Amino acid sequence: MSAKMAPWQPAGQLGDIVLSPELNNKLRHNAAVNIMDGALFGFGIMGLASYVTIIPLFLSYLTESTALIGFVAALFHIGWQIPQLLTSSYVAGLERFKPMVLVTTLFERLPFFGLALVALAIPTIGTDAALILTLLLLAIQSLGGGFTGTPWQSMISKIMPAHRLGTFFGIQSACVNLFGAGGALLASLILKRLDYPVSFSLLYFVTGLSLVISFLFLAWTYETKSASKDVVERLNWSDFGRRLRQILHRNYNFRWFLIARSLTSLSLTVISFYTIFGIRRFDMSPEFVGVMTSVLLLANTLSSSVIGWIGDRWGHRRVLIMANLLTVLGIGIALTAPDASWFYLVFALTGVVNATQWTTIMTITVQFCTVAERPFYIGMANTLIAPVTVFAPIIGGWLVDAVSFELTFGIFALAGALSILVFVFPMEDPGGAVGIATAD
Repeated sequence: MSAKMAPWQPAGQLGDIVLSPELNNKLRHNAAVNIMDGALFGFGIMGLASYVTIIPLFLSYLTESTALIGFVAALFHIGWQIPQLLTSSYVAGLERFKPMVLVTTLFERLPFFGLALVALAIPTIGTDAALILTLLLLAIQSLGGGFTGTPWQSMISKIMPAHRLGTFFGIQSACVNLFGAGGALLASLILKRLDYPVSFSLLYFVTGLSLVISFLFLAWTYETKSASKDVVERLNWSDFGRRLRQILHRNYNFRWFLIARSLTSLSLTVISFYTIFGIRRFDMSPEFVGVMTSVLLLANTLSSSVIGWIGDRWGHRRVLIMANLLTVLGIGIALTAPDASWFYLVFALTGVVNATQWTTIMTITVQFCTVAERPFYIGMANTLIAPVTVFAPIIGGWLVDAVSFELTFGIFALAGALSILVFVFPMEDPGGAVGIATAD
């Protein structure tokens, strides 16, 4: 039979191999509620309170240290990546992932109400206290995302057919960034019409409200109990470490993937510095920064669905090669730009790159393993690259302050070029990466 069906058409015999009959019948429902969860999540956290533009801009009012602003990017990665491996053994023993997702995700959503209060209180508490409280709340927010990451990715991989997973993440990412672009435009208007710090207080409050509504859609996800063969007995720390070493020892292709991911993460650190670079070199206004966020998110929206579809058919490794080429190109344009208008192109390329990272990384990771091993692979794919993503923004910020943007950006570009070499030569497509969705 043809696999070329509408994305949320129940997949018949081909889909039954992956999904239970109950989940197959709920495919459209689960796709719809999780896409809406992502869309409203993106409206807030990708648009109104973007880690790429809005939060660095807010921090620039609280501190002049580029290194400290770079540390915030590291803080986000620490919170997102480190908990995922630590929770993987617990997640692998769950019959249902949704209850854990609903509890842990509150900690990545509610802190924005706290940020709204902190911003509003700046005239009273001062910038030093506001900076400390902001860093604390951002740490809680990122850790909430990290503890949610493994069970959420495991849940989505469970309720979506394997041969449609890239397409789902692509469509969800497109909606995340479409709504995020709308949020960024609203952020630009708020920053233009309201004075600091009231403008940021309103941005954070509306972000929190959007995330609460998206939580309701997430709570409507339908999930059945996992089959006993797909539930792993929880391991003590000694056996857990031995299990991870066994996986890394036997799966050389996954080891190369982790190396390529580490280099890619190093090159992508440049994104955290584009806004500060543009402000200092071209004196970008807050409104211009808001427009750049919209450009980034619109580019992400337009490319996400296509990238997921291409990855499911052409191979997600090839998509990652293309993304790293665009990263290096974007760095080159930023360094040689004669005026700020060139940053429209830089942020557009960055949007495409971000689309590939969200859509492709989560899809290709679960192609290396069995269903029962998914939490372990998801955890390793995120946590083992944490040293790079944690220290790269800090060291990058220090290099900018001590030497120059040019040297720092050059190092990021070199890392991107090396990642391309790893993806092209030693690494191969994981099993089941291509051909599944095109068979007749």
